[in-house]
Amino acid sequence: MTDSPRTELDPRRVDGARLWGRLMEMATIGPGVAGGSNRQAISDEDAAGRELFTGWASAAGCTIAMDRIVNLFVRRAGTDPDRAPVMTGSHLDTQPTGGRFDGVYGVLAGLEVIERLDELGVETAAPIEVAVWTNEEGSRFPHSMMGSGVWAGALDLEGAYELTDRSGISVGDELQRLGWIGELPAEARPLTAYLELHIEQGPILEEAEVEIGVVTAGQGYRWYELELRGFPAHAGPTPMPGRRDPAQAIARIITRVHEATDDLAPWARAPFAQLSSEPATPHTLPAVVRCTLALRPPALEVLDELEGRMREAVGAVCADLRVDADVRVLSASAPVAFDPATVDVVRSSATGLGCSAIDIVSGAGHDACQVAAVAPTAMIFVPCLDGLSHNEAEDITPEQAERGASVLLEAMRRLAA
Repeated sequence: MTDSPRTELDPRRVDGARLWGRLMEMATIGPGVAGGSNRQAISDEDAAGRELFTGWASAAGCTIAMDRIVNLFVRRAGTDPDRAPVMTGSHLDTQPTGGRFDGVYGVLAGLEVIERLDELGVETAAPIEVAVWTNEEGSRFPHSMMGSGVWAGALDLEGAYELTDRSGISVGDELQRLGWIGELPAEARPLTAYLELHIEQGPILEEAEVEIGVVTAGQGYRWYELELRGFPAHAGPTPMPGRRDPAQAIARIITRVHEATDDLAPWARAPFAQLSSEPATPHTLPAVVRCTLALRPPALEVLDELEGRMREAVGAVCADLRVDADVRVLSASAPVAFDPATVDVVRSSATGLGCSAIDIVSGAGHDACQVAAVAPTAMIFVPCLDGLSHNEAEDITPEQAERGASVLLEAMRRLAA
């Protein structure tokens, strides 16, 4: 990777070439099959990505620490030992067929802020920290925003250790295998502020032709596992009226829940995923069907109504088809409003750099939504191509990456001054 000439850079902007080069280099670790990334949490690929990142951070003179849920923190010292740090960060783990920017962009932009401040000779009163939160995606171990949730007190540490993937391997097992032993308590500590830079993962900014999204709030979500139990029988001779078929039940439940989202449009979301059946044969009615469901509406009252409609659908359909059902909550996050003063710093930093900006609400969960419970928090969004994310075709331009990171630089410099 070739560094761009530092002397030609605007002192208010990051080194976009360096940032982009590192994004592309990180994408070579755990490469996907179609140009994206597959670095699932607490895996060998996740470990390799962290090693690459900490190598860059160490070369930049940062101190590096890890807590007991293996959240990573890299730190640039401030001049005032009594000031709480200004933190930024996101995650390096990805979906199994993830893109190159979701999470990793915010982490590497935070390191770029530190290096740019060093090059400019800018001292800050407050320390600057970059966090790499563990298992944000929840794609391998079923609790999204796990590391930030433990840190913020929303999830018990021992409960996190006991989470298992679909092979029955636990978080604790994998931490032991990888030799990851964090020395810091996995608990919140004082922060001056927390900022998170992220791709939007939706189409609003691109359709509005706006450069920066000033995130004022995050949608809530509740994530469930549904288990439907019927009676296995031959798929051919068994008459349709006599079947106790959990596959038929899940089909009806999906239809009814999607009808509920239509009634609560335009922001209610209800994606079903990870559908599986046992026994895995085409010639026997399944004994068990399992799937996950994430409800994502914008307000707590809508979330409550949508959950009520879902549970009503499960009860009625399963009673009609003589199928048993369990609905288990895997994780949940209430809708969150970000700190107005910190949001104002982001907004004025964007406009001060000449960027077009609008206020926006995040439709996805982020580590910032957990941190917001214990520290002043805000987020910065940049557009992504066609609003596409959690897909290997996820894409942004180098100019968009540089622009968002420069807004982060300006906001963090002001907050830490």
